[in-house]
Amino acid sequence: MRLVRDRVSVRVPATSANLGPGFDAFGLALAIQDVVHVRATAGATHVEVSGHGANEVPGGEDHLVVRALRAGLDHARAPQAGLSLRCENEIPHGRGLGSSAAAVVAGLVAARGLIGEPEALDDETVLRLATEFEGHPDNAAAALLGGATIAWLEDGLARAARIEVSAGTRVTVLVPTSRLATHRARAALPAQVLHADAAFNAGRAGLLTLALTARPDLLFPATEDRLHQEHRAGVMPASVDLVRRLRAAGLPAAISGAGPSVLVLGDVEDEIIGAYAGDWEATRPAVDRDGAQILTV
Repeated sequence: MRLVRDRVSVRVPATSANLGPGFDAFGLALAIQDVVHVRATAGATHVEVSGHGANEVPGGEDHLVVRALRAGLDHARAPQAGLSLRCENEIPHGRGLGSSAAAVVAGLVAARGLIGEPEALDDETVLRLATEFEGHPDNAAAALLGGATIAWLEDGLARAARIEVSAGTRVTVLVPTSRLATHRARAALPAQVLHADAAFNAGRAGLLTLALTARPDLLFPATEDRLHQEHRAGVMPASVDLVRRLRAAGLPAAISGAGPSVLVLGDVEDEIIGAYAGDWEATRPAVDRDGAQILTV
């Protein structure tokens, strides 16, 4: 396998996982995007970051995009080189919006853009490699494929299917100033759940598929959850309280991924935001329907 290009640019969206009941399975791509410019060089690896993560993330071989890119090249049996990266980050870090999955997918898709046989890093392979980094495929699937996705493991391998989100679907994301590491959010979950709660979530996850694609009037009941959100109240009390208050007001709100951001599948009025989440950053991104894209080669 040869490197046939020495530069490539990739755009990858933020994602919101779970969407309430679809724990570790559902994901939604959002038009909040990181752009990564990669150049293969003969020198040492260097990473320049602007936006979120600037002056915080590693600037060399330990950078997540670099690690993923090298994993992609290794998988394709392509030669390694020095790398110069310029990362323009719009996705907040540590907020439950899939920043790490976006970085991994960006690196793997960048590797695809550099090699002579991009089919060696097709979507199925990229999802599998990304899941090895992430531990679960929900965010990576949505970042890669765009739109709404359902991901699962089959014989230990990550799989995903895209579902077409109805054209009128609106999204509001409420982002706090605080961060929460994913491992802390996952550590708050119990080892076992009640059968009744599992059955409840299975039904709501099925309903969520219908609500996202054809019946937005069902989004409120479709985003109900009994498996994970309340268990995480101890590590993100403000987020869980905000979800409770928004749902009491009739809005289909859920914790975004591992939190602490809150996702509402609808357009929240400024008055509601001011009353319930005045010190949170509110954005209304479109659904990203393209997923990871190579911009230039």
